[in-house]
Amino acid sequence: MRQKRVTANGIDFAYLEEGEGPLALLLHGFPEAPSMYRHLMPVLAEAGYRAVAPSMRGFAPTQVPPDGSMRVADLIADANSLHEVLGGDANAVIVGHDWGGFATWGAAAHAPERWSKVVVADVPPVRFYERKATDPVQIHKNSHFYFFQMGIADQIVPVNDFAYLDWLWQHWSGSVPGFDSTPDRQAGKDSLRAPANLHSGLGLYRDNFHPATFGTDQWEMGAVLASLPTQPTLYLHGSEDPVVDEAILADIVDALPAGSDGVLLEGVGHFPFVEKPAEVNERILKFLAA
Repeated sequence: MRQKRVTANGIDFAYLEEGEGPLALLLHGFPEAPSMYRHLMPVLAEAGYRAVAPSMRGFAPTQVPPDGSMRVADLIADANSLHEVLGGDANAVIVGHDWGGFATWGAAAHAPERWSKVVVADVPPVRFYERKATDPVQIHKNSHFYFFQMGIADQIVPVNDFAYLDWLWQHWSGSVPGFDSTPDRQAGKDSLRAPANLHSGLGLYRDNFHPATFGTDQWEMGAVLASLPTQPTLYLHGSEDPVVDEAILADIVDALPAGSDGVLLEGVGHFPFVEKPAEVNERILKFLAA
């Protein structure tokens, strides 16, 4: 696995790379790092793809954006610019999880000529979030969305070696026997240790879920992600991540184009690429080969 750098959309990106062939761009979320895809990258490389996993803008060692913006529109522009500068063609595929999933929904919908197939995990299209918007369990699970709006979060989150992020991982993990999140928690912490990086990470929530506009007609993220991909899409979701259940999953698949599919991963929480990597890898390879 090679470590490289490239400038895309005005940002100096660090990325991991493995394999040769059509581009497979792998986008991580919060509080994560490209190593989230360490199980998927080798199998993609073996299947004939050039797997590239960048650190998101603002996450070390990628550059903090000069204008400080962490808007989802910028994440989408980053993904499509990375496709351009990395020499991607119409056979490229894009995979995203968490905030990388939001970026993937948008990149595929806004530039369909760049991406032949799409894989998203654990962030459904935004139109489906309202189904559980009043569910107290869901509101509690999403408590970090509200906490991160507070300026004091910059001071609290790093305390005791980012103990809050340890709790967040535990809060969102499933019940897969033997799963150990330690290396992923460590990588995520390391990407946010500098105050400027942590501020960028928290900016994902502040810039995209602004209290004055979230839930109103002026919510920019909702408008940017209103359209769905026209390419075949695989949607993966952990059965213990409460955002989606079987009924919602079926409706998501119905809303996606022909050739799409969706899977609820039994016992998995919010981190399928590391909670059940073997099953996830198998399902992604089968989808890409179809």
